[in-house]
Amino acid sequence: MKKTASKIYTGIIFAFLFAPIIILLIFSFNAGKSLSVFSGFSLRWYKELLNDANTLEALKNSLILAFSATTIAVVLGTMASVGINKLRSRWYRTTIDTVTNIPMTNPDIITGISLMLMFVFVGRLFGASTSLNFLTMLIAHVTFCLPYVILQVLPKLQQMDKSLAEAAMDLGCPPLRAFFKVELPEIMPGIITGAIMAFTMSLDDFVISYFTSGNGFQTLPIRIYGMTKKTVTPKMYALATIIFFVTLSLLLINNIVDNEDSQKLKEARRIQKGEKPEGDYHPGKRNAALALAGVIVVVLCVGAFSGSKGSKELNVYNWGEYISDGSEGSFDTIKEFEKWYEETYGEKIVVNYDTFASNEDMYNKISSGAVSYDIIIPSDYMIARMEKENMLLPLDFENIPNYQYIDDDFKGLYYDPDNQYTVPYTYGVVGVIYDANVVDKADIGDWDLLWNGKYANKIVQFNNSRDAFGTAMYKLGIDVNTTDTALWEKAHEEMIAQRPLVYSYVMDEIFNIMQSGEASIGAYYAGDYFTMMEDQADNVDLQFYYPEHTNMFIDAMCIPSCAQNKELAEIFINYMLSEEPAVANAEYTYYASPNSIVRENETYIEDMGEDVVEILYPEFDNFADEYNKYAYRTLDTEMLAYLNKLWETVKVN
Repeated sequence: MKKTASKIYTGIIFAFLFAPIIILLIFSFNAGKSLSVFSGFSLRWYKELLNDANTLEALKNSLILAFSATTIAVVLGTMASVGINKLRSRWYRTTIDTVTNIPMTNPDIITGISLMLMFVFVGRLFGASTSLNFLTMLIAHVTFCLPYVILQVLPKLQQMDKSLAEAAMDLGCPPLRAFFKVELPEIMPGIITGAIMAFTMSLDDFVISYFTSGNGFQTLPIRIYGMTKKTVTPKMYALATIIFFVTLSLLLINNIVDNEDSQKLKEARRIQKGEKPEGDYHPGKRNAALALAGVIVVVLCVGAFSGSKGSKELNVYNWGEYISDGSEGSFDTIKEFEKWYEETYGEKIVVNYDTFASNEDMYNKISSGAVSYDIIIPSDYMIARMEKENMLLPLDFENIPNYQYIDDDFKGLYYDPDNQYTVPYTYGVVGVIYDANVVDKADIGDWDLLWNGKYANKIVQFNNSRDAFGTAMYKLGIDVNTTDTALWEKAHEEMIAQRPLVYSYVMDEIFNIMQSGEASIGAYYAGDYFTMMEDQADNVDLQFYYPEHTNMFIDAMCIPSCAQNKELAEIFINYMLSEEPAVANAEYTYYASPNSIVRENETYIEDMGEDVVEILYPEFDNFADEYNKYAYRTLDTEMLAYLNKLWETVKVN
């Protein structure tokens, strides 16, 4: 009974650990785009992956970083292990061991932030325009890879017969040669194991990389994180499947090497005792495993160092999934700009395109002085904040003649009243998304639907304080930018009343939850609604409406004060306003465009459909008045702290 229970328990644990991976593997071969319904076997997403230049570039960067960090960590880690092994003071040795293990035991977020602050400090000390780059990421990765190498190599040195190296030196062998001829072969299994662990840890790392990455060098985990602004496409499943099997192969090789080394050690001990060898040690397996590991590393790194930089570089910082990138046959904005620039100006250029997940992430990175970007695309309230803090440069509109196509409704708004710093890129309006198969038609039309007890546990709410409280304040007719705490208390009471009805507080998770039918009501942006419609389950009928009062946002292209190529940035902005990229980006993002060229493009209207265009571009008696009245503005520090306290009491249960 105990054995049976133990097997069942072990089976449950393994099922819990590997079920998500198995689902990922299966859906990487899904013919459809759905992440919940398997519609047939296909290699479609593997083909899409091979055509996704940006993802492959991020993968290449990850391999370059992992290979470089592993090489350096192996060399330094082996040297450190030899030094630690020769220490005679037990106290000193224990201290060194403890210090060595700190990067492994320290939370990644603490390590990442502390390294970033150190790099920024050193960069400012030497007057560098940007403190974070490939070198800083490499140093960070070597820092957390080193302990894993030492952890594997040091025990091999301790297990080795010290008299072997001493005998070699007694026979006239120099110490360095004795190390390479005698000690190195003995500790090689530990070095290989440490290298494999360091490589996989570096390839997988996100948190430390996120805080220490500069512009122009985006690793795969950072790219995937940026893509979560919208739902992650199945081609990421395909890539994850490939990485999973590569990692599994390396782990199997590591186990083979360890097993062979253990057998070798057992045989050596039997011989020392004068016993007859068992004869079950076959170094051929170990050699084959090492050869396979070498092949895998070579295959992964072939072409990793290929490619050359142009004479000019432009650094662009944008939201994830916020530009037409060539995926699924779409217009590749960045590559086409590089091509257009070379044809127009006779000079090669490289655009380094990075993404951020929130305005706050972008602001923190720019304000820290850690990185330098030439173009950023923040939202309206963040633009107002950055302008107030002198973090933006005024634009030279002589270099942006296509600015004439920006609709007058989007000029002179509160975040840039004199039209000095911004060129609008997209805009959107928050509405209510609901499943028509669940929600009665008589119940729709306003914010009250999100408080309707009939749909308890079928309602999702924003998982951030400003948007969540915004829905309550629009419902009550309260100014979302008020500084009157009594009004915020009224909104707080409304949020508490809604809490028992809420299925979940979500952000990007809303895509899968609404598409699958887990929830039936939620507030989100119109552009994201159309993305949800593409992959909704067969039993789900998502519909959309705008309440009478609701939030609007505008994202605009700006040039930060840290920019190194202002004129080139203005040329890029002008290109983004031209017809082909403007239409392609509007179609790709599903957000409304303030560019009249897009609104008047017949192909765009035909491709999107009149019903879609009607929702994306709602009619306003006076857009500027509506926008200035209902759009979010930056709250001061005290109000933000007060709002966060109210939000904590909403989320506590």
